[in-house]
Amino acid sequence: MTRILVLYYSSYGHIHDLATAAFEGAASTGAEVALKRVPELVPHELAIKSGYRTDLGTPIAEIEELPDYDGILFGTPTRFGNMAAQMKQFMDRMGGLWVQDKLVGKVGSVFTSAATQHGGQESTILATHVPLLHFGMILVGLPYSFKPQMGVDQVLGGSPYGASTIAGGDGTLRPTEADLAAARFQGAHVARIAHALRGKL
Repeated sequence: MTRILVLYYSSYGHIHDLATAAFEGAASTGAEVALKRVPELVPHELAIKSGYRTDLGTPIAEIEELPDYDGILFGTPTRFGNMAAQMKQFMDRMGGLWVQDKLVGKVGSVFTSAATQHGGQESTILATHVPLLHFGMILVGLPYSFKPQMGVDQVLGGSPYGASTIAGGDGTLRPTEADLAAARFQGAHVARIAHALRGKL
């Protein structure tokens, strides 16, 4: 059975919501799907004071398990046009997988969130693609066959690079139904491509 991992970091719950939708999309294809997060680096007391969501209940992923999956969707909020430090630190620990070619030929995909419409969603996804290419992963985005990303009648996330959502400067905006649908589509798209590639590389 094709195995998919949705691996994310979320401070305020926006990426958690997209990750859950991506999980649902991948699972809808019949794939075996896991939803896991990377460790928090912010001290617990400071995270609480800053309003971080600490009740997400998602298990923490281990580096060693990543090669067990045929495809991985990485979810990270935008930090000045780049991935969050928590995700970067996790990837920096993946050198053992890199040196052994453990992720070569696996499907990799990225989704994100930012405070504003032009707050770095696309640059974050593209920057996150760089280490995935070093790992030898096959990149998959959100194709224009997902038509809602073409909409101009509301504030939307999403681009051909991957699903995204706009959190607002104070984090009070939540993912729209179109944003969640984009993440579901991306999850299913990754699972189907991973299934098609499984055992062929």
